[in-house]
Amino acid sequence: MSLATYLSRTRGNRETAERIGLQDVLAYGYLVLGVLVILVPVLWTLFSSIKSERAVDSFDTRVLPIAQVETMVDGRSKPVWSWTAEDGTQRLVTKAGPTRKITDVATLEAPDQVFQVPKEALAPHEELRIATENYLDPILKRNGQETFNFLTYLGNSVFVTVAATLITLLINAMAAFALSKYRFRGRLTFTLLIVATLLIPASIILVSLFFVVWSFGIFGSLWGVIIPAAATPTGVFLLRQYMLTIPDELLEAARMDAASEWRIFWRIIIPLSLPALSVLAILSVIWRWNDFLWPLIVLISDPGKHTLQLGLTQFAGEFNSDFHYILAMTVVTLIPITLVFVWLQRFITTGIATTGLK
Repeated sequence: MSLATYLSRTRGNRETAERIGLQDVLAYGYLVLGVLVILVPVLWTLFSSIKSERAVDSFDTRVLPIAQVETMVDGRSKPVWSWTAEDGTQRLVTKAGPTRKITDVATLEAPDQVFQVPKEALAPHEELRIATENYLDPILKRNGQETFNFLTYLGNSVFVTVAATLITLLINAMAAFALSKYRFRGRLTFTLLIVATLLIPASIILVSLFFVVWSFGIFGSLWGVIIPAAATPTGVFLLRQYMLTIPDELLEAARMDAASEWRIFWRIIIPLSLPALSVLAILSVIWRWNDFLWPLIVLISDPGKHTLQLGLTQFAGEFNSDFHYILAMTVVTLIPITLVFVWLQRFITTGIATTGLK
């Protein structure tokens, strides 16, 4: 089946399938709206990240990275303007003073010969240019960005995300295994209590969580970010509902073969739960990678342990913000999440669709 045929399929039987009905219009309209809501902000961030600093600061709404040409005059970079004379000829000039109704300008060939032209006769001389310096300056520590340690922040983010995700998968899988396959009094009560914690906003427990981290002596370390969020009620509920679909006969057969509970967990439960574990892995990676508030509280005293999300705050000052760097580094932080999603996306539909089905 070709892509065009797949995208143009309609509802109905063979007699009415060729006609586009109201349900088809609503379905495709809903899908297109969803794609636009998700992709437009991402595409706007991507295209804005390759615009020049002047274009970003002036809130240029054009999609393409069109920037005003600049040239060096007396050791300084000045924007180039196109001056249209009364006879219709155009020349490239730079401003030799502030912009007034009658502005002082000079040509590129003779920067010392200043003459006056009307402000209305000047137009920016622009070109299509990709501002690669938005990416290269923070990464290579150029143009005053020596304090932005990209590799350090990237390593901290990768370590926190990978370690937290592995611990989350292990703890949540063990809890889900106990709540789904063991029979004990209060099993449903514990499950409801775990799910009920989803109703508690995370900001309410920040103070209590801070004292717990402080008392264990892991405040200011990356483990203070990893351990508190290791067990998630969403993960426990998702895995429990999936493990309920695994036949109990497989476990009973393994016990008859003298398999330990730990071996049953690793050899039977984990392999059969890979779709649900993949979904939880994607969610955990997104949570840990994009987490900002809790790492800010725990790691604020040591800039050397900051993650990428905290490192972006260096570009936002009290009186000035480098939005072109913020946009570029935001695009960089989206790349790992996108790669993980592409790698594990084939498990998402299977994991979510089969969760809770008998």
